[in-house]
Amino acid sequence: MNGRIVAAHGRQFLVADGEETVECVMRGKKGGVACGDRVRYALTHPGSGVIEAVEPRDNLLYRSDEMREKLIAANVDQAVVVVAAVPLFREELLIRCLVACETADIPVLLVLNKADLPETAALDRHLAAYAALGYPVLRLSALGDVAELAGRLAGRTSVLVGGSGVGKSTLLNQLVPGAGAATGEISQALDAGRHTTTHARMFPLPGGAPGHPGYLIDSPGMQEFGLRHLDPAGLMAAFPEIRERIGQCRFYNCRHLKEPGCAVREAAEGGAMLPARYKVYQSLLGQLAG
Repeated sequence: MNGRIVAAHGRQFLVADGEETVECVMRGKKGGVACGDRVRYALTHPGSGVIEAVEPRDNLLYRSDEMREKLIAANVDQAVVVVAAVPLFREELLIRCLVACETADIPVLLVLNKADLPETAALDRHLAAYAALGYPVLRLSALGDVAELAGRLAGRTSVLVGGSGVGKSTLLNQLVPGAGAATGEISQALDAGRHTTTHARMFPLPGGAPGHPGYLIDSPGMQEFGLRHLDPAGLMAAFPEIRERIGQCRFYNCRHLKEPGCAVREAAEGGAMLPARYKVYQSLLGQLAG
């Protein structure tokens, strides 16, 4: 039978086929399945089964460190990346998330939450530089009107991404009434009632078109976003500021670090590239080389 992963935690998954939801495990190997994956599965008992195969993906968003890969979501139309000025804006986390989305060819919508707070004004001005790079910014308060965001999610599969404390859970509950209760039920089914933010979950959006209402995948709040799976060429391509300067450096194999005649370094020194983004690029390239 064919279905789609609607919740994932470790080696346990919930698969929905449009009529029922089945608790499944993966046959033969550890992990390798993400929320949003289209799979083929077989029933072993009523309400439980085994995943036989994962269908080819349109895309896959994931992070990695030296030890392992952490799959976030597959087959999505966009990533909704939530940021906030309070408790703390972590720009490196945002940059790393954007790099991962660029690498997976996933369009990004930046959501600036807590727009009603006075601390948000400065961050709003700062994010204008990201809008200029092609990342649209939507300002809102998760406790207020989220209709504009709901309109941008309708009919699409989106993944909700953000650091801890940015208000992602509040936003989810505004967009999907009852998501909190559903999350508790999924947590109980998959990991015996552990903390409910430890796994990804996919929810149908209310009020959508028949057959494809739109879906929202909620991912756990994160403190870091490892990118060990990239290579130097892929890293360079994931920065729009570097992509647009390809061929402008003195040396064809320029790494955009200390080489003379580097168009990217000149852009960073001249203010055409955000210092934080250039610093993260240098750090990531050093990690890949190491």
